[in-house]
Formats: sequence, structure tokens, C-alpha cells
Amino acid sequence: MKVIFLQDVKGQGKKGEIKNVSEGYAQNFLIPRGLVRPATEGNVKTLEQQTAAELKRKAQEKEDAIQLGKKLEEITVELKAKAGEGGRLFGAITSKQVADALEKSGVKLDKRKIEMPEPIRSLGVTQVSVKLHPEVKSTLKVHVAEE
Repeated sequence: MKVIFLQDVKGQGKKGEIKNVSEGYAQNFLIPRGLVRPATEGNVKTLEQQTAAELKRKAQEKEDAIQLGKKLEEITVELKAKAGEGGRLFGAITSKQVADALEKSGVKLDKRKIEMPEPIRSLGVTQVSVKLHPEVKSTLKVHVAEE
């Protein structure tokens, strides 16, 4: 019996796949649990439409990420912190502080997207990597000035 998988089923198939499974397994186990749907002509067309809509949505997300990346490369985030001798900071500048400063300048960005292996601990301009999308990365300039 040909079925369309609505969810991943271990050992059988992944969501969106169309496969042949035994009639009894489909009727007695998969269909009652809502894991599959019979692969009728209407159901296959619905699956194709959903797949096309998903691809379009992903393309739009990537395009939005590229636009945001271009905008971020032009921005320099200004932060003030107390510093001691030799430009060393008392404390550190974290990704949360960078995200908050970005939000004040009008760009909303999740702190988890800002890739800082360790916090900024010195004065001056630092290049910080930002991962906007699995395929889109950008850099952001963070200028730390003495308070």
C-alpha cells in the first residue's frame, strides 16, 4: 500500500516521503496513529503544494537574512565600559550587551546569533561574526569606548 509519511517513522521513512508499506501495518498501526496518509491523487497534490510553499518560505527567509547581513555590515555598535590601564576592561562585553545595543539602534537580533567565542575584554573596534541563517554569515563592528 502506498502511503505519504506525515511524520518520521524510524526504519520506515521520513516526513513527506511516499513509500510502499504492507497493507496490515498501514491499516492497523500507521494510519490510526496519524503517522501516514494513503497516497491518493489528492493527497499527493496537497503534499506537492506544501513542499512548494515550504521551499518558497525558506528562500524568503534566506533573502531576508542576506538583506539584514548587508545592513549589519554598515553598522558600528557603540558601547561604553569602565577600563583600567592598557585598555583592559573591568568586566567584559557579552553578546547580550551587543544585542541590546543593536536593538536600541533599530535592529532586532537574538543574542544567540552573535558568535563570540569569548567576551570582548579590551577597548577599541572588534569584528564580531553573526550567523543569520545556516547559509548566511555577516560581520558586525563593535566599538568599545572608555566610560
